[in-house]
Amino acid sequence: MPRYRVAVDTGGTFSDFVYLNEATGAVSITKIPSTPDDPSRAILQGVEALIAQGVPAADVGFFCHGTTVGTNALLEGKGVRTGLLVTEGFSGIYEVAEQSRPYGTAIFDVMYDKPEPLVPPSRTGEVRERVDFRGNVLVPLDEAALRETLGGLKAKQIEALAVCLLFSFLHPQHEARVREIAREELPGCNVSLSSEILPQIREYYRLSTTVINAYLQPILAHYVESLGRRLAGSGVTTPQKYIMQSNGGTSTFAEAARTAVTTVLSGPAGGVAAGVVASKMTGIANIITFDMGGTSCDVALIKDGAPIFTSRGKIEGRDLAVPMMDINTVSAGGGTIARADRFGVLEVGPQSAGAVPGPACYSRGGEAPAITDCNLVLGYLSADNFLGGRMKLDRARAEAAVARVAAPLSLGVPEAAEGIVRIIEVKMEEAIKAISTMRGHDLRDFMLLAFGGAGPVHAARMARDLGMAGVIVPLYPGVFSALGLLMSDVRHDYIRSRMTPISQLNSADVEGVFVELEAQARSDLQRDGFTDNDIRIERAIDLRYAGQGYEIALPCTAEEVSRLDELRKAFDAEHKSQFGHSAPEEPVEVVSYRVRGIGVVPAVSMPKFKPEGRSLADALIETREVRFDGNVVSCPVYQREKLDAGLTLQGPAVLDQFDCTTVICSGQIARVDEWKNLIVTESS
Repeated sequence: MPRYRVAVDTGGTFSDFVYLNEATGAVSITKIPSTPDDPSRAILQGVEALIAQGVPAADVGFFCHGTTVGTNALLEGKGVRTGLLVTEGFSGIYEVAEQSRPYGTAIFDVMYDKPEPLVPPSRTGEVRERVDFRGNVLVPLDEAALRETLGGLKAKQIEALAVCLLFSFLHPQHEARVREIAREELPGCNVSLSSEILPQIREYYRLSTTVINAYLQPILAHYVESLGRRLAGSGVTTPQKYIMQSNGGTSTFAEAARTAVTTVLSGPAGGVAAGVVASKMTGIANIITFDMGGTSCDVALIKDGAPIFTSRGKIEGRDLAVPMMDINTVSAGGGTIARADRFGVLEVGPQSAGAVPGPACYSRGGEAPAITDCNLVLGYLSADNFLGGRMKLDRARAEAAVARVAAPLSLGVPEAAEGIVRIIEVKMEEAIKAISTMRGHDLRDFMLLAFGGAGPVHAARMARDLGMAGVIVPLYPGVFSALGLLMSDVRHDYIRSRMTPISQLNSADVEGVFVELEAQARSDLQRDGFTDNDIRIERAIDLRYAGQGYEIALPCTAEEVSRLDELRKAFDAEHKSQFGHSAPEEPVEVVSYRVRGIGVVPAVSMPKFKPEGRSLADALIETREVRFDGNVVSCPVYQREKLDAGLTLQGPAVLDQFDCTTVICSGQIARVDEWKNLIVTESS
């Protein structure tokens, strides 16, 4: 019996599905309008669409989901009512955070306001205990006082509790006992321990990450449990059900529900994972992924075929310190709304029409002009061929919506539409610069990998503006992030902070810590159903010069552990590479040990295509008027699915396909490669 893999990426406007027949390698796709009130409804519709094609539900042997449930709850402030416990005398850690202002551009923002804490001081309790920086207990845990503090939090009707005690990563027993007592005093309350969520130094980041996990965990746990129950009700009972994580790997439903904070970049991570595969497939090593959907735009940099990872980030100004892909997100999507303010200034975003009511042209009650409305007015989108003709777009409604902005600005409707599109493109170009030129990368060395429902509409002009090498549009751009879910392995990250001068360590000390973390990784992956042959372990060690406030993570194999002097030299070299200087005479400290356990999922190979002898004329649908840079031109419109491998076409051109539209500008050439990717470059 053929087994199917199903992947779904839930977006703000559409939920994208990819179905893989493992026996034949055949890939099929669909897009279904998202159901923001309950994302699982759209997911079930997508699963039932596969079953309706005659595929037995029992044949679905793999299910993976990129979700924005936790992300949206954090962005919208709709997490659960959360309490916090800290070591006595340290209740100000969360409120003080880094300082009065965070590092970066906010230092110069005269209008800057700190985000409201997820847990106010009124729901913060102190625990009488103390552990020193070596992990020694100075003050035992006062259980009687703890029960009294928990009683006060119970009166405040908290649903979740974050526990972050000083140096708990060295002595987790106090936090573990706090959880036991909390379960007695606060039955039904979810408890997140910093010693489990993030057992590493820097108490503020550990605290903030643990608070975010506690704030989101009940919501994600309820969602995952409900989704699992609904899938089982439809006959999908496979134990291989996964959620995408921010680190570019997946985790089981149960693990994702426990560590909700690891899923805040679940959706965009799938696109970056697919981008890495596309880089290897095409042989193009330097890529910037450009994922423009209905509500947001996510960009990430892939250098020499590898994505950039970070161990710390911000979501809406809130700090979290978990391993994640370095993804820059801005509020720019097909549903982003434009308006003229009371001073007659055109503003675009951050508000979005979302899936409900959606852009005005969807005829679902939306009246404000969205980017999709503008693209329809300018001729980029086909009113009768959207989603392969399954969904009709109303051009008259789109023009009426844009007119609401054009009139106050004394502009014509086409001029206003073009202005709105240019503003949103500049906003997305700035997001790309933030991860590339502002970090020393030359954009002339990079191709722009465009995907998402709206990305390929804007990519060609943006790449030209930025001086990039060109654009890659994959075969299935509208569901590319979902395709990445099928290509992702299961990943679990582990960290242990043990600050010690490297000169005071021997190889056995270092190897002993790694062996313990590896044993935990193997145990967890075996619990997830992986055999030893399917498990891969990666090691890294965080080093710094004594007294520095930041570390560098270096890969660290067992062979390298046996030569710590060589590891120290490698650190000096990496420090000079990253910062332009090194200090070989200065002492070096080991800060943290990192292990990544990988459960290898069978690889997905995209099919190659041979030319079938079809001409460009065979793919021509129509010729229509399209506006480019203030000029209206007669532009050919092609059905992309009919483009033969090896064909080349000149811009301007519009390429329609079921899941997306691609726009090629005048003076550009598009080539269809052997995987039916579009490679767009300047004709000059």
